[in-house]
Amino acid sequence: MAIIEKLHILRFRNLNNQYLEPNTNINLFIGGNGQGKTNLIEAIYYLGHSRSFKSKNIKDVVPFEKEFLQIDAVVDDVRVLLKKSKNKNTILFNQQKVSSNSKLTHLMPTQIISPDRGFVVGGSPKLKRSYLDWGVFHVNPSILKTYKSYNKALKNTNSLLTNNNNNKQLDHWLDQIAKLSVEISSARVDYIKKLKNTPFIPLKSLIKQNNKFDFLLQSGWTKDTNHLDQESIYKYLIKNRGSFARIKHLNYGPHKATIDYYLNNQNEQLFSRGEQKKLSIFYWIMQVLMLVELNIKPIVLIDDISSELDQEKIDSILDFLIKLEVQIFVTDIGNKPLSLDKKIATIYHIDKGVIVKK
Repeated sequence: MAIIEKLHILRFRNLNNQYLEPNTNINLFIGGNGQGKTNLIEAIYYLGHSRSFKSKNIKDVVPFEKEFLQIDAVVDDVRVLLKKSKNKNTILFNQQKVSSNSKLTHLMPTQIISPDRGFVVGGSPKLKRSYLDWGVFHVNPSILKTYKSYNKALKNTNSLLTNNNNNKQLDHWLDQIAKLSVEISSARVDYIKKLKNTPFIPLKSLIKQNNKFDFLLQSGWTKDTNHLDQESIYKYLIKNRGSFARIKHLNYGPHKATIDYYLNNQNEQLFSRGEQKKLSIFYWIMQVLMLVELNIKPIVLIDDISSELDQEKIDSILDFLIKLEVQIFVTDIGNKPLSLDKKIATIYHIDKGVIVKK
């Protein structure tokens, strides 16, 4: 169970030397636009992933005229320190150096609901793969090795296709692509089955009880290629080796996978923006529920909650998450009253990057 017991943001965007001892249940941060609410959500996400969901450029998150960012916390009795500059990345667990970002993600699984990240329903294939693979990793951490091996095989394959090198080397890497692709697709299919078998959650404000919702994995291969059969994939790759060489990269495979979402047999592309938003939140919360049932309790981050949801939906979501006993960090502009039990909630105010407990 992931619980942030202490949080110290020394440097991150406009947050400088802010220290918190968060509530184990709900933490609500209220402030006007541009005061640092999203920066706080981003900092917690950054601590769990060693990257931002908003920007790839380290300069965007390091405070002006500073050389590095630093965030540290106590998470489930583990002292975590993340220090990052343009040229160096340091992660410490209890003062011992950690070499892999994946250990952060495993220690601190973080589900984020933020308009700045984009909504998974109606979103880009990259965002959909991120949603899917986040869940796959937490259910099956060993799959990370397969993803890394696949990325290496893909990089070598594309290099050979670009430089027109000999077919023997290319065939070796295509064989690796076929083998690793099946492992990734099998893990994704297994995870989707688990997600579909998760009991329907009582969030009528998002999805009505009689609504039929579904989601299908598009594997990244052609329809006539069996994405769960290594021989089928390898034959396809060898047969089309020439066409890949002409475009100088492999344009099929798990790195091109996506998910198609449906509601009452209607494809997501036909949904309104509001329907895409509601269904995205529904699937994010389903993912939280599934992990909780597997005794993996993620930290939930919800940014600017009232700008995306009406009062009924806000109350429904928070009530449900409270019952799951997960730690929640919520930001809001404060223009709508949130009915929170003060026994399980702590409210903070953010002004110009300064966080004060109310």
